[in-house]
Order: sequence, then structure tokens, then C-alpha cells
Amino acid sequence: MSRTSPEHLDRIASRLRTTYDRAPGINDATAVALPDRESVGLLSRQLLSLLFPGFFSSEPVVASQLDTYLRSHLAALEATLLEQVARALCFRARREGKEVAASAIRDLVAELLLDLVAVRELVITDVDWAFCNDPAAAERETVVLSYPSVEAVSVQRFAHRMYKRGVPVLPRMLTEHVHGRTGIDIHPGAAIDESFFIDHGTGVVIGETSRIGKKCLLYQGVGLVAWNPLAKNEAGELTRGASNKRHPDLEDHVTIYAGATILGGDTVIGARSVIGGSVWLTKSVAPGSVVRVEDPELVIKQRKPK
Repeated sequence: MSRTSPEHLDRIASRLRTTYDRAPGINDATAVALPDRESVGLLSRQLLSLLFPGFFSSEPVVASQLDTYLRSHLAALEATLLEQVARALCFRARREGKEVAASAIRDLVAELLLDLVAVRELVITDVDWAFCNDPAAAERETVVLSYPSVEAVSVQRFAHRMYKRGVPVLPRMLTEHVHGRTGIDIHPGAAIDESFFIDHGTGVVIGETSRIGKKCLLYQGVGLVAWNPLAKNEAGELTRGASNKRHPDLEDHVTIYAGATILGGDTVIGARSVIGGSVWLTKSVAPGSVVRVEDPELVIKQRKPK
């Protein structure tokens, strides 16, 4: 195969450049670096290694050395956060024509590190709730080591703290990283109370403005999604973010079985309700409700022997 000539490469580069000029927002040619996916993956691993010492890192954790382990891993997480949060904040500041003070970045990262304590308390309840609801779990260690829900929900809980503190871009990158690893898609804006478990998990989608109460249980393929995501403001533009309440809420002790889809920002599933598999629901139900579809009409034929 002949080598491409420099003149040919110049012509291709010139044509590519014209597409960049026509498509702002999908290319970034500035002196300010964006958050990067590889570092977000590292951030996720560092976070999990602190929430579950000994479970998400190759090194053993000796009880007598736990303080040393925590300090070293906190320092590593802090360094990654300082870089990636700075990139995210500078990205937004550039769009708004503002500047970000280095002291503001340090203060924000310090607050996020303190949030680890509350996140750790919550993920303990998540593991307990998973263990209580799945007879296939022989011990809690199995839940932490092998259940995708633990990874997805733990990272989302920290990303939610970032989202609430106004960090742009990075929280969504974190939840999308674990979405790719687990098949569970939880927006960082979703507010999830203690003791939350997603059994199996693949295909679960939870939208930005959902609120989930205590001790809720979801199965694979459940969607808490928008009924009308295209609501527009007076200027004819999409109403974006948390101000557009477009995803449903679950009160305490709600169970939703596989393949159910619940839609709409006004939809509230009352406490202790059970939503059956494959249900399509666009309205609220009172506490203690059971919602299911009628049994389908099955046609069973005997195969003729060859």
C-alpha cells in the first residue's frame, strides 16, 4: 500500500476543519482541557476503593494499616478530583465568559471529600437491602463483589453530590461510565433515599428528576422515564435540567418488577405499592396499590414429531 502524500493529508485536514467550524459544541479547540473519560474511569475506581476497602482494588487491606490505606487513597482521589473538577468548572466558565478562582475549586473538592462519609453510610444500607431481598446472596461480600447494582448506585450517590453542588459535565460522565460497565443508567440528578436495590439490573433507566424513597426494589428493564420530554418555554426552547420535572417519583417500600415503564413528572407511586412486570403506567397510584396487566392469552401447540 502506497503512503498518503502530505498534500493529500493537507486537503483532508482542510475539509475536516470546515466541518468543525460548522458544528460548535462537538469539538473543542481551546487552551482549556475538558474532563476526560480515562480520568473519570480512574475517579470511579478510586471512589469505590474508599467506599469498599479491599473490594475494588487488587491490594489487600490489613486492619492494622487501614488508616494508612485511607489517607493514601483519599490523597489520590483528591488529586483526581482537583484536576477534573477544575476542568469541568473552567469549561462552564468559558461558556459563560467568567473565570474560576483556584480557591473555589479547592473548597468544592474539600466538600466533596466530606460527602464521602454520608455516601458511605448510604451504600451500607444498599448492600443490606440487597442481601435482605435476594436469597441467591450467600453473604454480603458476594453482593459487593458481583452485583452491578452496588457499583452503579454507589457511584451515582457520589455523582449526585457533585450534581447538587453545581459541578457541570463530570457527574454525568461518572454515571455514564458505570452505565457502560453495568447496564444500569441512573442520571446523577435522581435523588435516591437509603436502602435501594436493583436486582439483576440490566436495562434499568432512572431519569434526572426522579425521587426514590426508602427501601425500594427494582428489577431488570425498569424505566422511570419522561412522558413528555419536549416541553418548551416561552422562547420555544427545551426546558432543561431539574426545573423541568419530567420523571416519576417512588414513595417508600415500592417494588417494581421486570420490564415495567413508569412515565411522567406528575406520576407518584404510593408507598408499599407493587408494580407488575411489563406495566406501562402514566398516572399516580395510591399507597398500597398493586398494578398488573391481565394475563396474556397464550397459544400452546404440540410440535409434531419428526
